[in-house]
Amino acid sequence: MGDGQATALVGTSGWDKPQWRGHFYPQGLPQRREFSYAAERLATFELNTTFHGLSPAENFPRWRAGTPPGTVFSVKGHKAVTHERRLVNTTDAVADFFASGLLGLQEKMGPMLWQVPPSLEFRPAVVEAFLASLPRTVGDARELMARHASGDAGHLGDNPARRIRHAFETRHPSFLVPAFAELLREHGVAAVFVNAPGRPVVTEVTADFVYIRLHSDAGHRPDGYDDDALDHWARLIEGWRSGAACPDGRGRDVVAYFDNPDHTRTSSPFDAIRLQQRLDGPAAGATRPETSILPPLWEE
Repeated sequence: MGDGQATALVGTSGWDKPQWRGHFYPQGLPQRREFSYAAERLATFELNTTFHGLSPAENFPRWRAGTPPGTVFSVKGHKAVTHERRLVNTTDAVADFFASGLLGLQEKMGPMLWQVPPSLEFRPAVVEAFLASLPRTVGDARELMARHASGDAGHLGDNPARRIRHAFETRHPSFLVPAFAELLREHGVAAVFVNAPGRPVVTEVTADFVYIRLHSDAGHRPDGYDDDALDHWARLIEGWRSGAACPDGRGRDVVAYFDNPDHTRTSSPFDAIRLQQRLDGPAAGATRPETSILPPLWEE
């Protein structure tokens, strides 16, 4: 954990959002500039495109090179693993996913997000086997690709000892049992905290970091998150970051993402900046300097 100082990073799920144009993205900003504009103002992004298909390997080093130092990309696991295989017999699918080039993010690769479908019920043996199979270091991922990937292993990463962290998001109420949290804790995998209406919420800290996904919809929050809601989340995050809300008193690094599935919404990047400012002061969200410090959680 670096120097022991926990870090909280707030961002958005993706950045290629047409509805942001003329709102977050200034009128007339060339589309080719949108990624760098967002990266200058947000410290972290959740890559959702990786769920829908295997991205071209050259994207990952390009995203790494096109962002300031300290940027973190969380990577959503491919649907072949979570929705098609439903966590069963996934070794080759996970190997192919890593072989698509994820390790090209190098030090900017954050947690892997594994989101299972709403119809998937908790089966302890299946979840146990899946969690145990996940690579925990770049070296583990290289070995997995060498043995099981069906094609080119892609970028092999910069440091075999670099840790790979994992977060697990469930959407079926059968997961709300102590046995699930114990499995996550045993394998050092974070339970994803989600505030979407109707979703089960696992509230236990099960890893050395906390992963938050902040959904909403136009019916509940037509103008985004108000000050009271952001103050609430800032208090929760500060409790985890300081350790005051953690059972062992140790601070946890936190990544939080605003993800509004309603494609007419434009508030996510503004909400992310406002929440980051509550955590780190008014300067957060301004153009990020080239001397940004790499968050301790992600460095080795």
